[in-house]
Amino acid sequence: MTLLRHARSAAMTALALTLSTPALAAPAPPLYLGADLSFTNEMEACGARFLEHGKPADPFVVLKQHGGNVMRVRLWHTPTWTQYSTYDDVLKTITRAHAAGLNVLLDFHYSDDWADGDKQPAPAAWANLPTDAQVKALHDYTREVLDKLAAAGQLPEMVQVGNETNAAVQGGVKDQPIDWTRNARLLNAGISAVRESAKAHGKPIQVMLHIAQPENIIPWFDAATAAGVLDYDIIGISYYSKWSTYNLSGLGKVIDAAHRRYGAQVWVVETAYAFSDDHADDTTNLLGSDSAIPGYPVSPKGQLKYLQDLTQTVVNNGGNGVVYWAPDWVSTRCKTRWGTGSSWENAAMFDIRHHEALPAFDWLGKTYKPQR
Repeated sequence: MTLLRHARSAAMTALALTLSTPALAAPAPPLYLGADLSFTNEMEACGARFLEHGKPADPFVVLKQHGGNVMRVRLWHTPTWTQYSTYDDVLKTITRAHAAGLNVLLDFHYSDDWADGDKQPAPAAWANLPTDAQVKALHDYTREVLDKLAAAGQLPEMVQVGNETNAAVQGGVKDQPIDWTRNARLLNAGISAVRESAKAHGKPIQVMLHIAQPENIIPWFDAATAAGVLDYDIIGISYYSKWSTYNLSGLGKVIDAAHRRYGAQVWVVETAYAFSDDHADDTTNLLGSDSAIPGYPVSPKGQLKYLQDLTQTVVNNGGNGVVYWAPDWVSTRCKTRWGTGSSWENAAMFDIRHHEALPAFDWLGKTYKPQR
């Protein structure tokens, strides 16, 4: 990746349209297909029993057996409203993933709660710190978490330095101007901590930067590059048709442009599609027929076709990964801040009534080759 980083730095100083071809071609990275299983421990504690062919099934094993090779998990700093997505819960999740033979992508939210494309709330412990102290805190926390995971034999293969960081890290909100001098310092502090930990433990860790919706990719990464944020391996994109102005073709064009422009791998690291408009609880579902894409019915077959065609689009345009978000967030007796059950039960990859694995898992085992 050294040649790619030099090329990125040289080309993007002038915001050139493409990278120069490296003198030596690096081996093509593998195609990563998988899912975010951050909810599994919680759902099981809430009484969910996952099935495949009517028999008890472990979602991590199901993911692997169908052809998946990566599992993503989120980490909150010090959540006071849940016992999940804490360090201990994440360690359990990573251990389960590695035991199933999956690579792990650890998603640092750098928050006590959801950090996303609209808001990036700082952890309470850091919220009132001056910038220098926040930079140090973010670096030291990242390094501490990774060192603890290494001591447990569970160092992840990939790390997200922030989740959907469209707004400024540590306090930014949607449509608010970004102080890129400060933002770059924070992002680079997290990246440096990952690189240091990888070196200390003798294991390579790939760094991902993650932005919500493809229409935001080029403007954000151009600004990041101009501010000196250069040392990353993967660009992660959240793509949900309900909240994006781009269709699959438009997404593909962004993937191609980003790969050429920045010399990084490009993944769709969050996506989902509803398989039903049914529900098993009173919590309003976020996806459904109101957000369906023409040609992809809201049905198990439509969900599978969406994932296959999305992955083919990614591959056709030089991308390297697709990760499904929350296939395990099924309806249970447990309450959330939004109500009892799940707002995602009809977009999971297990059915609504029995939590039986859906045909969508077959998306993982298909062979995808570029079709130009």
